[in-house]
Amino acid sequence: MKELVTSLNDFFLVSGIYTMNFGSFLMITIACFLLFLAISKGFEPLLLIPIGFGMLLSNLPNSSIFSEGGLINFFYYGVKLGIFPPLIFMGIGALTDFSPLISNPKTILLGAAAQFGIFTTLIGSIFLGFNLSQSAAIGIIGGADGPTAIYTASKLAPELIGPIAVAAYSYMALVPVIQPPIIKALTTKEERSREMEPPPPTNQKILILFPIFTTIFIGLLLPSAIPLIGMLMLGNLFRESRIVERLVKTTENSLLNIVTIFLGVSVGASMTSESFLKWETIGILLLGLFAFAIGTATGVIFGKIMSFFSKTPINPMIGAAGVSAVPMSARVVQKIGLEENPKNFLLMHAMGPNVAGVIGSAIAAGLLISLIQN
Repeated sequence: MKELVTSLNDFFLVSGIYTMNFGSFLMITIACFLLFLAISKGFEPLLLIPIGFGMLLSNLPNSSIFSEGGLINFFYYGVKLGIFPPLIFMGIGALTDFSPLISNPKTILLGAAAQFGIFTTLIGSIFLGFNLSQSAAIGIIGGADGPTAIYTASKLAPELIGPIAVAAYSYMALVPVIQPPIIKALTTKEERSREMEPPPPTNQKILILFPIFTTIFIGLLLPSAIPLIGMLMLGNLFRESRIVERLVKTTENSLLNIVTIFLGVSVGASMTSESFLKWETIGILLLGLFAFAIGTATGVIFGKIMSFFSKTPINPMIGAAGVSAVPMSARVVQKIGLEENPKNFLLMHAMGPNVAGVIGSAIAAGLLISLIQN
């Protein structure tokens, strides 16, 4: 009997229950909250479920799953080496229709305007004590593009990948909550009700040439953006060529889903209590929200300016879709437009600046990486 008690006591001393501390408990609670948001509220479940569960796994005491040689530590090499984000961009490219942008090329200016939040937050981060590399990585959250934010952080501030990833994906998930008040505060009822003319059809040859020439142009101008832009355009070329259906199906389904799982779980697992429970994490979350709000606001404001000078009617709300949250922000614009005017169909118009925002955030990331690393 004494030996049994001793064995049970030894077992308890090496169990996770005995070694549990407040930091681990808090991180497990946060992980469960992310899972609740994903499963019960439907907030980006494809991303928040892997991230939340990865966080849960790594914060269970004595699990060693994220330590050197652990299972998820090997997955994490895809993040540290910048492999997963470009692969996700290839999947996004295969899913993306660039015809709304091509048929109305001036909407690329709205996508560019929405990137203003990136550079505003970069300056603000420096004033709050972050160094230049960290500030650039934090600022990219304003693009509302999770893979781009993670890629930039892996190059400039790998120690901040965890909180930056959570901030970027959380705000992507909260687009339907964050954007409507900003849009409504900056527009009138007449502007929100304004209908736009149907976009003209796009020639198939132009759709094929667009990813090729975009890659060449950006590659010559900003080589550091090619890992993201190149993979985005490769996936889109698969789609528009219409002769590699197997590659399109693989890229937009199996490959994209597999990489999303590995990326989400490994990023979530990087958020241990030691690395996450810091004042700088709270600062990153607040700065990310500020960046996203500024990007939305500047997109709408530029949409108002563009509508003032345009000969054809432009609904300024489509500028809010200039952030890279595809297609969530475009759906928000569509929803608000229908609420104000049941005949107002803005989705295809909003997709122009939305896909422009994807390109714009990747270019901004490449620019910052190029300037800071060199």
